[in-house]
Amino acid sequence: MNEATNVFPIAPGDWLGMIGGGQLGRMFCHAAQSLGYKVAVLDPDTASPAGAVADMHIQASYDDEAGLRQLSARCKSVTTEFENVPAQSLQMLADLGSSVRPAAAAVAIVQDRISEKAFIQEAGVPVAPYVPVRSDLDLVAAPDTLFPGILKAARLGYDGKGQARVGNRQEAQQAFAEFGVACVLEALLPLASELSVVMARGADGKTVFFPSAQNEHRDGILAVSSVDAQSAGQALAVQAVQSAQAIAEGLRYVGVLCVEFFVLQDGSLIVNEIAPRPHNSGHYTMNASISSQFEQQARVTAGLPLGSTDSLCSVVMLNILGDVWFDSSTGGKREPDWSAVLAVPGAKLHLYGKAEARRGRKMGHVNVLGATLADAQAGAAQVAQVLGVPF
Repeated sequence: MNEATNVFPIAPGDWLGMIGGGQLGRMFCHAAQSLGYKVAVLDPDTASPAGAVADMHIQASYDDEAGLRQLSARCKSVTTEFENVPAQSLQMLADLGSSVRPAAAAVAIVQDRISEKAFIQEAGVPVAPYVPVRSDLDLVAAPDTLFPGILKAARLGYDGKGQARVGNRQEAQQAFAEFGVACVLEALLPLASELSVVMARGADGKTVFFPSAQNEHRDGILAVSSVDAQSAGQALAVQAVQSAQAIAEGLRYVGVLCVEFFVLQDGSLIVNEIAPRPHNSGHYTMNASISSQFEQQARVTAGLPLGSTDSLCSVVMLNILGDVWFDSSTGGKREPDWSAVLAVPGAKLHLYGKAEARRGRKMGHVNVLGATLADAQAGAAQVAQVLGVPF
């Protein structure tokens, strides 16, 4: 069954499928269920955050044929929560008759940094100077202008994992040997800031964009996203939206997509990477937008019209890592003071239901709302102080 013969829109009360059982899948479940859908989640973890709230949890690996057949038999349409679901699994679901959003072909491009960067350039959008690295000879031949640089594993990297800063060719060769997989070598550029655009595109090509978020990373993990409700018309935001649209159209993308950008010190904009799913920097939409990124994902998966992305207010999103469960003086574990967090005006707490807090593990986030960005920042500073994290 193909898209043309499938029945859309899918009516509330029917089933939608999700591959992946992490926090993004969990928040999708909540959004889809609020629209009246039942959700089946395929994930191998018995204690997955999404599986805990789904209407059905198919405990199977992402390439398990029996599990995929069970998911397809239950769900007319299936989506994903992370980019490393095997593209072959998505194609199998499509061959079995489920609509898959995003499609296997689009995800396959984004799963590999080498193909991703080549595609972005073909779409007419700039990226940092780079070379593919499939062998040591590629590093020998790499231009001197790529050093100092950053070596990134071509596949399966996230939150700073699978990356190494390299000052010279020898360091790059050493890192490549340690990774043992194909990589890309990118030049380190003078960065002024980072921003991202989260968007949703339907099967009919209609596209909506959320206001761009200004992002701050620490140790390769997103720490803070800030959104000024009045920023959508600024020149840089407009340019980012245009670039994201070119990428989505080139991919023939259907679903929720995030494009991460670097803003250079000269004011120019380059793409860092694409995430074919809802994104950490889009969590602010859960409280500060008319329709959240997860509601948009549910709408696209069901073939419903896209919702409004208009801002209700300005917002600062703070990631909560497992580190905040550890006392800074003793190193022992203790529960964070959630009452003090929720006493901050405008604070909206979202915890992901993960059983164990570990350092560096994403456990939740707080959206701090404000009539102005300054108001939201003031509230976020209070929340950060309670949690003992920098802001």
